[in-house]
Amino acid sequence: MTQRIVTLAGGVGGAKLAHGLQMALDDPTMMTVIINTADDFQLYGLHISPDIDTVMYTLAGLANTATGWGVRDDTFTTLTMMSQYGEDPWFQLGDRDFATHILRTRALRAGTTLTVATTSLARALGITPTLLPMTDDPVATLIDTPGGRLDFQDYFVARRHADIVTDVVLDGIAAVRPSPAALDALSTADAVIICPSNPIVSIGPILAVPGLRDAVESASGPLIVVSPIVGGEALKGPAALMMEGLGHEVSALGVARMYAGLATGIVIDAVDSALAPAIEALGMQALVTDAIMRDDAGRERLAREVLDFATTLAAARAGAR
Repeated sequence: MTQRIVTLAGGVGGAKLAHGLQMALDDPTMMTVIINTADDFQLYGLHISPDIDTVMYTLAGLANTATGWGVRDDTFTTLTMMSQYGEDPWFQLGDRDFATHILRTRALRAGTTLTVATTSLARALGITPTLLPMTDDPVATLIDTPGGRLDFQDYFVARRHADIVTDVVLDGIAAVRPSPAALDALSTADAVIICPSNPIVSIGPILAVPGLRDAVESASGPLIVVSPIVGGEALKGPAALMMEGLGHEVSALGVARMYAGLATGIVIDAVDSALAPAIEALGMQALVTDAIMRDDAGRERLAREVLDFATTLAAARAGAR
């Protein structure tokens, strides 16, 4: 099959699989990554796009794999000076990372869209797949807890996502417009892959952008989800706690239920193989494999399996017509 692949991603798990796909595809320029921007925020007058930067640094080979965020071997001289001025550096930004935010902010203030700014930064780092924000418009994830409503980065970073989540609000989502480039990519995609990202605060905002879910549903190729839940736990981040707090079953089956009616296939880890029959009863096929990406080779292996799965599902769909 011609591998025009569109992935939806946010966070470390999404970045890892996108990196694997970049390595596995014969022509990585045929891949588009649509990235969550609902956790973007302003700090020190700069526009910070955490999910875009995690994907961008990972695909550029610059990511700090020990932390999951930021640039490898970065220094923090700027934040040290901030502290001397009395600032509380609660959000860690390295010196090289600052350069990204400064240039992005300058571009946005000059009237450039986030789409164009992202493309420019990614190309400068030698990234050949196309990275796209889900929208050029502002939208903010807000987290409701028993103690009140929190900005996402306050919940996630400052409070180390320790609060019970009772609701998630996407402030301004109804008014945003999808990235036109994202809609174009989805209209010609041979397959759409939802990376193993948090289904509530990474993938949820993307699918909530007016018009984007419809474009995903209208894509001619299969839609495959890679479960971020393995053995009843999230590999990284607060996905499991969020799912539990919002009443979802914390399992690969719970993930499948969240995408029922949208996904045609799901990739689950071998430890969850017993859930495959119940998942397939939801109307999607399950690929059971080693879904944990321990290193670059593991990312590429999983990506190749996902691509083969997409080819199988596409052939089955064509045969059924």
